[in-house]
Amino acid sequence: MTSLLERGRTHDCGALRSGHIGDDVLLFGWVNFRRDHGGRIFIDLRDREGLTQIVFGPDIEAKAHAAAQELRSEFCIAVRGKVISRGENVNRKMPTGESEVEVEALEIFSESPTPPFTISDDDRLETNENLRLKYRYLDLRRPSLQRNFILRSKLATLTRTHMSGLGFLELETPFMVK
Repeated sequence: MTSLLERGRTHDCGALRSGHIGDDVLLFGWVNFRRDHGGRIFIDLRDREGLTQIVFGPDIEAKAHAAAQELRSEFCIAVRGKVISRGENVNRKMPTGESEVEVEALEIFSESPTPPFTISDDDRLETNENLRLKYRYLDLRRPSLQRNFILRSKLATLTRTHMSGLGFLELETPFMVK
């Protein structure tokens, strides 16, 4: 059986809109938030581009639904499924809130213990600096820090492109180390 990772994702988590309804998609990301509503499990899947709601149900795919029982915050996963309309339950707070993905296949890349702080709640992050530094690899996943990295990268690219257009060269002096 081919791994979902080998197939490669079709969209990022911030890309799906109402125009994608009916499409088969393959998404990679982290479990941002999990809700179990009796027969269905809803997960907000996060990558650096945004969030997409995915849904597992025994009527959709029993094997994926059973595997989804184990999913917790910050598990890294891949899902394959079909984009459907959320109908009247549109989430206006999310750009992807008009649609969701009914999951037909799930692959767990890595599990995660419960994080020491909530990664997605930038505005309400109430933790001390030492804890954030101890878990820096988790802190760097926070949306506000991700936006800073993206802005810095775009600014550096823009500067390099502009300076190169003016005839400047970017040189690095090699350094010797023992």
